[in-house]
Amino acid sequence: MHKYLRAIGFSNIKIREQLKPYIREVVTAPDRTEISEEDSEDIFVQVYKEYAEGMGLVMCGIVNEQEEFELEYYYPTFFGNGVTSKENIVVEPHADKESYAGVCEDVKVGVSLIFFLQNVCEYKNEQRIHRVRNKGIDTTLSALSICGKILLPIDKTKKQIEITREATKNRNQLMEAARNGDENAIESLTLEDMDTYSMISRRIVHEDILSLVDNYFMPYGVECDKYSVMGEIEDCNLVKNKDTGEKIYKLTINTNELIFDVCINEQDLLGEPAKGRRFKGNIWLQGRINYDY
Repeated sequence: MHKYLRAIGFSNIKIREQLKPYIREVVTAPDRTEISEEDSEDIFVQVYKEYAEGMGLVMCGIVNEQEEFELEYYYPTFFGNGVTSKENIVVEPHADKESYAGVCEDVKVGVSLIFFLQNVCEYKNEQRIHRVRNKGIDTTLSALSICGKILLPIDKTKKQIEITREATKNRNQLMEAARNGDENAIESLTLEDMDTYSMISRRIVHEDILSLVDNYFMPYGVECDKYSVMGEIEDCNLVKNKDTGEKIYKLTINTNELIFDVCINEQDLLGEPAKGRRFKGNIWLQGRINYDY
């Protein structure tokens, strides 16, 4: 988590000692405080302070019997906009601390989306009063990146774009059917993958791989919530960390119809982002469950 501080504009922090003034600032003067009352006498608390639009630091810990806040862990966060997925969510606790991972089976990317849950207190309160639901809710995903580059778009005609969109829609329907056990759909997907592999094998001899593949979303490394992605930029904004003055790009990325926001320090992004161009990089996926009260 520490290395992702630079994604929200804190590239000057190299060691934990340099973070202590920010910890005190967040704890003593937070912009938002969320509380989850436990069955025990301890109260779990999340305090958040914003340092740039939609992004900041979160301190998590407990308030003990003496009404003192004891820090358990911290992390940088970035809150995305809109709804990324309406698929069912499964939430699992981490073993080492009072944090949670959300798991979303979204057919659009073909892999299980595992993300670091942002609204832990809200989830715990829902769980405590027996109102946790896996249906009728949606999820907003966002990501922090410390390594990325901008690629030019693939030149396509309107007809090619429409064909690609229709093919994506059909594949998503097949994926949904295959997930429900449809053998014909599984066979169709297998044949489609074989055709794709054959096509790429022929064209890769004379063409660059990035001219054949215009987006992807796949696991990166050994940590379950880290991914390598490439997608088209639908929106781009430059914001500034009000404490350090560092500039941060907020990019809205479309990866195979999965739309989410990514923030990355200007220093870590190679190239000039613009709508229609592509972002390629490694991300730490976060997300919040939107409960419909």
